[in-house]
Amino acid sequence: MKVRFILNPVSGKIPADIEHVARVIQLNFPGADMRLTKAPGHAMELAREAANAGFESVIAIGGDGTINETARGLTGTKTALGVIPHGSGNGLAREIGMPLMLEEAVVRLQKAARVCCDTGLANGELFLNLAGVGIEADIAWQFMEQGKTGSRGKWPYFKIGAKTVFSYRPRTLELIADGLKSTLAPLTLVFANGRQYGSNFKIAPHASLTDGKLDMITVHDAPKWKLALAAPAFFTDHYRPFGITSEASVTCAVVRREGEILYHIDGEPRKTTNQLEISIQPKSLTVLFPQR
Repeated sequence: MKVRFILNPVSGKIPADIEHVARVIQLNFPGADMRLTKAPGHAMELAREAANAGFESVIAIGGDGTINETARGLTGTKTALGVIPHGSGNGLAREIGMPLMLEEAVVRLQKAARVCCDTGLANGELFLNLAGVGIEADIAWQFMEQGKTGSRGKWPYFKIGAKTVFSYRPRTLELIADGLKSTLAPLTLVFANGRQYGSNFKIAPHASLTDGKLDMITVHDAPKWKLALAAPAFFTDHYRPFGITSEASVTCAVVRREGEILYHIDGEPRKTTNQLEISIQPKSLTVLFPQR
């Protein structure tokens, strides 16, 4: 099997041991091609190059950002995306059941099933799991800005999140979802292809990567005590107390608000003006699902 592995050497809390990764790969995939990313966007170039060269699969080793980039180079091709998690949340890897240990993940990829999956678009940019507006987009933006001069990781992210929870004021949005117009001021509004942000925080427990639809999840503004008590329920598959969330299935949506709109795609912050367009691309990416 003609396989290319793409490794982001600086993803995750601890940089990858490149020599160890290479040994594990060659032991299980003798002769496999392995490339290191050098800058943002490089994973997409390497993936696209592999697809054009007829590789059967491209395996991304990194966090959700690296995996997203790799998927952009493979969408609409016959080359499958494989995932070896080496990030913080590892949202897609957890969603498809990929083990978090390198050695086990590589072994499981040897007998992986090829599954045609959907991808989402947010203002024309691909997302695999989630895109959305609201408090988490603000947190992601602040975290990105801090990362330019300060430390990254779960603790700085937690501190920013805790502070923002008490200061955030929901903004009024106009929403057109599958032609139906409404006005709302959500704590967060998420368009989910997969179920989770990562770390098993399941914002959309009924979402599916293969159903041709996005689950639109509205988290309503609520008293802080309700939000605090409800938070652990998001690590379960179905239980959502206090009625703080509502959900609907959609294929396309437009979010409008005059001025700046902060949003995120797979946890990466973005910014636009006046309008955000969301849509689904059914069966646009082949993904390798690990088999037991």
